[in-house]
Amino acid sequence: MIRVAFALAVLASPAGAQTFGLPQGCEGYVTIQKRACMVTHNFICASDPQGHQRRVDMDETGMIYMSTIDADTQWVESFSPITGDTERLGPVIEDPASFSDLIEIGADSWNFSTTSDQEGVLQFTGLDRLTGRKVVIDGVELEETEYEMTVRNLSGQELWRSEGREFIHRDWRIFLSGVRQVTTPDESYGRDNTPVAFFFPGEDGFLAVEPIYDCDVILSSADGVDISLPTRVSGP
Repeated sequence: MIRVAFALAVLASPAGAQTFGLPQGCEGYVTIQKRACMVTHNFICASDPQGHQRRVDMDETGMIYMSTIDADTQWVESFSPITGDTERLGPVIEDPASFSDLIEIGADSWNFSTTSDQEGVLQFTGLDRLTGRKVVIDGVELEETEYEMTVRNLSGQELWRSEGREFIHRDWRIFLSGVRQVTTPDESYGRDNTPVAFFFPGEDGFLAVEPIYDCDVILSSADGVDISLPTRVSGP
């Protein structure tokens, strides 16, 4: 399970190491340095089903989020080291997320539940749309999306909602985080984790454990918000 992979990754990265140690049998293909003091590693593991891939997010304190998606970017499982919570897809999937639909028709709706160790069953409903805008960041071409998402408990009570703009990479079949606004019954806050730089195998900066952008800003304005909160089905 994903927590086993998390433990292996930690063991593979001794104290003071400058690169993230992937679990055995896994191969990274890109490291993304993002705004708001975050670095993300995307990788594929031979033991996973065909088309599955994993992602690890790190801030200045270490790993804060780990997830697995399938070939159509469905959120299969995620783990938050901050809360110790694991979230898995199901039991009900009324309208599965489909990356294929998004790139073929320009929009994709979804409606599914997840089961969380700490939160129980949650219902996610939302929509992704291509805006038609393409951007090039550090030599990598991405397509912009906009999304909206609402999360409810089994009683139908709204727990939080999120909306914003993200990016996709068609060949990698992943979403990349952008700017989002999250609203709960008690507060509303925004976050910008837009990609700034990409590093590939063999390049300095690939699998780096230290985020490098906006970290002074984040440290000076820390407010206790759990930034591992997933803001869409395919990850922030």
